[in-house]
Amino acid sequence: MELNEVKGRFLVGTARETVEEFVTHRNVLAVPEETPGDLMEKAGVFVTLNTHLEEELRGCIGHPYPDSPLVQALIDSAVSACSKDPRFPPVGKEELRKIVIEVTVLTPPEVINVSKPVEYSQHVVVGKHGLIVRKGWYQGLLLPQVPGEYGWDAEEFLSQTCRKAGLPLSAWLDRDTQVSRFEGIIFGEETPRGNIARKD
Repeated sequence: MELNEVKGRFLVGTARETVEEFVTHRNVLAVPEETPGDLMEKAGVFVTLNTHLEEELRGCIGHPYPDSPLVQALIDSAVSACSKDPRFPPVGKEELRKIVIEVTVLTPPEVINVSKPVEYSQHVVVGKHGLIVRKGWYQGLLLPQVPGEYGWDAEEFLSQTCRKAGLPLSAWLDRDTQVSRFEGIIFGEETPRGNIARKD
């Protein structure tokens, strides 16, 4: 899926409208009639809310897999990010002017096949790949932008994704753990309700 600046602004604008409508009126936005046709293709997507000045996470939820039309998954993720992230209380009306919204569209996850688990780190490029770790009933995902924010190398990124899954940090070294990678196209607001741009 090709996402240019126009489509990126549309996605972030729709996420912003969804959050404002739900927080203010408890209504779930319908898929906009003017949605470009290719944005109705199935794709994974995450919506991230951050406080603008403090740059602190305020909510982040999404669809890891391409299980729904992109804009429908975006709306669902935006509602969940502002109201159902178990790490935070629901976003209040007074916060809407302080939050910046970021949308990450995911490529389909690709299972990394290695002969020995220790080789996983050789197949993970920090800043390019996001990760999904699965073991039994446990699953964790971290977006491509996360390791850069914390200065992690590939092995620490793998460990922290295991932690996100509720597993020991070393679980990626277990042969029954599955590791997948994906890439993300990121667009976000530079200021609350402000200019929207693609992020590297």
